[in-house]
Formats: sequence, structure tokens, C-alpha cells
Amino acid sequence: MVRNLIATPSVSSTLPQYDLSNRDVVNLLAEWLEALGFRIRVSPIPSAPGKVNLIAILDSGDRGLILSGHTDTVPHDEHRWDSDPFTLKEQDGRWYGLGTSDMKSFFALVIEAVAPLADRPMKHPLIVLATADEESSMSGIRQLQREDIAHAAYAVIGEPTSLVPITHHKGIMLLKASITGHSGHSSDPERFASALDGCALVINELIRFKGELRASHSDMRFAVSYPTLNLGCIHGGKNPNRICDEVEISLDVRVLPGMDNETVFRQLKTRLESLRQPGLVHELQLLHEPVSPFANEGQQLTRTLTAATGSAPQAVAFGTEAPFLNALDIETVVIGPGSIDQAHQPNEYIELSQLKPTVGIIRDLVSQYCL
Repeated sequence: MVRNLIATPSVSSTLPQYDLSNRDVVNLLAEWLEALGFRIRVSPIPSAPGKVNLIAILDSGDRGLILSGHTDTVPHDEHRWDSDPFTLKEQDGRWYGLGTSDMKSFFALVIEAVAPLADRPMKHPLIVLATADEESSMSGIRQLQREDIAHAAYAVIGEPTSLVPITHHKGIMLLKASITGHSGHSSDPERFASALDGCALVINELIRFKGELRASHSDMRFAVSYPTLNLGCIHGGKNPNRICDEVEISLDVRVLPGMDNETVFRQLKTRLESLRQPGLVHELQLLHEPVSPFANEGQQLTRTLTAATGSAPQAVAFGTEAPFLNALDIETVVIGPGSIDQAHQPNEYIELSQLKPTVGIIRDLVSQYCL
């Protein structure tokens, strides 16, 4: 199953030239799950043509368990891989391939775990949720409604956490700061407003704001205990002898649980737009809707997974789909095989030593929460 999933490209990207449909991956999962008796629903996403969610339900009733993951991967730099990213390679106790860790292997391990239990009567339903576009716009999980999973009370999201339960993570905003001026000949710079000159002031203000966030907020559950602001990329200008008319700075802001994305965005937007300079316009925009911070205040599923793994719950800086399920009143824990340290980079791999423990944890969860 892992070999077939890895061999089926499903890249999602904010750049259209890299973006692909995830339908073929969903079709594979639907075929395997339907053979086990799951009722299958493939739900197209109107805002993202070619993208679909899979909702597969075994049995009926209420207070069921969701096993959830995303079907997409990030883009890849094939020339930096030591092997074909779409061909599963086993070496030194690892499986290499795009999506092995983040996070196609999880689905195969779910099916392996559930197969011996699928024909047994269940007291509570089991739901396998497979979403689109987690690595870009999160269009899949954003479309999910409470009625789609009406009978669920608990959810496990199988992101790569090295099988450590995660109950808190930061929120994420991806932003674009634009500075617009007026182009002209560089021999007479006083006649024109240079967006690059304005960019220097904007960057200084962003760095000041970054320092203020760090000084005013802290949560020691996180390895990086403060909110972060990262200046990710900058684009502007076309020639050294031409006044630059436009610069764009892309950045991300990661807020702590208890902070509000919208409040931070408004504060930063006001500050940048108040940098008044003759002939220049400063603007801050969201690249797409933010992801809220995640804080699981539930108890039962967290206790179960703490006991099963022997690991206390932790907090991480990377984002997941967990806050969307949490907002639907579903106690959610993020835990899965593989490490985030291997995600989003060449030669992605998953340790084979994590496969059997993952199957065991999932099988125990289904036994305890569904049978």
C-alpha cells in the first residue's frame, strides 16, 4: 500500500505550476477501505477543482473515532534526491520516498491495523478521514462540516510526531507585505519613490514587531517558547539602473495558544500602513486564511495515548488540521509515525521500527473506542 501511495503524485502548492489533484490517492484509499466494509463518500471541494476529501465510515452510532490525515505532499526538488521520490526504496531500516513520513504511510498503517477488526460488531463508528491541500490552503479540512462527521467524539491525526502525543501547537499566518512606488531612471532618484527604499523601513518595522511579540508572550510548553515572525522571501526590482516600483515581502507569523491571529494581523497591518512616505503605499495581506493555535483541553483520548506510548503530551511549533476538528467539539490528538525532521526535504524517510508500534496503537484505539 505504501509503495502504491508513494507512486501516486499528489503535490499541493500555492503555485499553480506545481499543484496536482489528489483524486488518484483518494481512489486508492477508497478501494482498500470499501473492501473492508467502509461506506465511502468522496466529497469534491468547490474552491479547489480536482481536489477531494474522503470520508469512510465503518458501522453506525455515536461517539465514534476519527483516524485522519492529509493525502497531499509538498513539492520536491528531484535533483536533490538520491533516489526517485515516487519509488519506495528500502535501505538501512528505512523507507525512502515523498510522503513516507508526511504522511501517506499513516493511511496504510491504519488499514493494516483495522483489517482484522473490520468484521466485528462495533458499538461506536470508526471514521477514516483523508483530506486535500493540507500543505497549501487547507481547503479540504476547511470544507469539513460537523454533519460530515456527525457521530464522532474523538480524533487522531497521524502527522509525523515520532509517536509522541501532541496536544498543543502554534497558529500560523502566511502574509505578504507590498510596497508600491514609482519607477524611473536611476540618474534622478529624487523624482521618483523607490519601493526598495520603503522596503528598508518596512523590514525594520517587522523586526521591531517580532521583538515585541517575543518580549510580551511566552509559553514554556514549547521548545521555542515565544511567537515567531519569519521573513521568508523578498521580490522586487528589475534592473540596477531603474528605480524600483514594487517590492513584495512574504513572511509567516506563528502565534501561541491563547493569542488571536486576527488581532495580531490588525496590529501589524496598522503599523505598516502608518509608515507614511511620499509616493509610497504600504499594504499587508493574508496569503490565505490563517490556521488557529491548537490546544486540546480534553482528557480521555490524551490519557489513553499517554498510557499507550509512555510519552507525556508535548507542544510543537508546526501546524496541523487539529484546530479545525477541535472547533467541531471533537477531542483531538496529533500522533503518528515518522519525524517532522524528515518532512519537507529531499530523501524523506520513515523508520521501519515505527511501523509495528503504530499498527499496535491504532488497533488498541479502535478496540477501546469502537468495539
